[in-house]
Amino acid sequence: MQIHTEGLVIRESSVGESDRLVTLLTREEGVVRAFARKAKTLRSRQASSTQLLCYSRLTLYKGRDKYMINDAHPIEVFFDLRGDLERLSLAQYFCELAGFFAPEAAPAGDFLRLILNALHFLTRRTRPLPLLKAVVEMRLLALAGYMPNLVCCRECACYEADRMLFFPWRGELCCASCWENRRGEGLQPGEPVCPLGKGTLTGLRHTVYADLDKLFAFRLPEAGLRELEQVSEQYLLHTAGRGFQTLEFYRQMELAGMRGVPAERENEGYHGETENVSRKVLESPGTGQDPGASGGENRLP
Repeated sequence: MQIHTEGLVIRESSVGESDRLVTLLTREEGVVRAFARKAKTLRSRQASSTQLLCYSRLTLYKGRDKYMINDAHPIEVFFDLRGDLERLSLAQYFCELAGFFAPEAAPAGDFLRLILNALHFLTRRTRPLPLLKAVVEMRLLALAGYMPNLVCCRECACYEADRMLFFPWRGELCCASCWENRRGEGLQPGEPVCPLGKGTLTGLRHTVYADLDKLFAFRLPEAGLRELEQVSEQYLLHTAGRGFQTLEFYRQMELAGMRGVPAERENEGYHGETENVSRKVLESPGTGQDPGASGGENRLP
């Protein structure tokens, strides 16, 4: 059976001297592993369209126990990411997360849309890296069925307080007042408790509850971004029950300072205008809108 779809290559490996085994994140079939014959030969039409991070239009043959790529045409290759090791390593982390959390043999349009938007903003350098990382981590978890309860305090149901605490092992909030009254009650040994400022809490809620077309449209000061990033990472790692090699590599690149772009350029061109996102890559089917680009930014305290 032939399947016509669009997919992002989230993993690739060599098979023999000329073949390639790729893992694809597709809109209709979710995560798919497929063979691309002769894809490593110079004259192959599939050479570029089956490389890591390439978003392609694909014709797949679905056999009894495997997929074969009959034809592939690149739509977007995100080539500029290869010139910055820190951004490239973060993109690879996003791909590994997608391969872990996205479904197989089931529609995964929102997963694909999320990762494509993140790669777009990584390439354009219009969002800080901690913001992109936190958004992808939290929304992937929510899409996969691991949405935390960020509505209110688990004890008194207050929506907001001067200080709120997040429990990444539980995915729950507690206000400072209730925490003082029941300090340590029910906590497991070594369980972390993360204090959140008002801006960070608003940003954390945004990553989970915002519409996809406004998901990346908010700002936090640097301290708030780091706080948000740490909280989202702790929640993801505990939920997944494992570490990710690409995350470790990203941390190494971050510590090495291999940014490849001055810090003052992180938000260049990002002043609340609508982003000119490539429609051929990111347009949501049937909406005519650019996901992740419409609407102005929300500036959080």
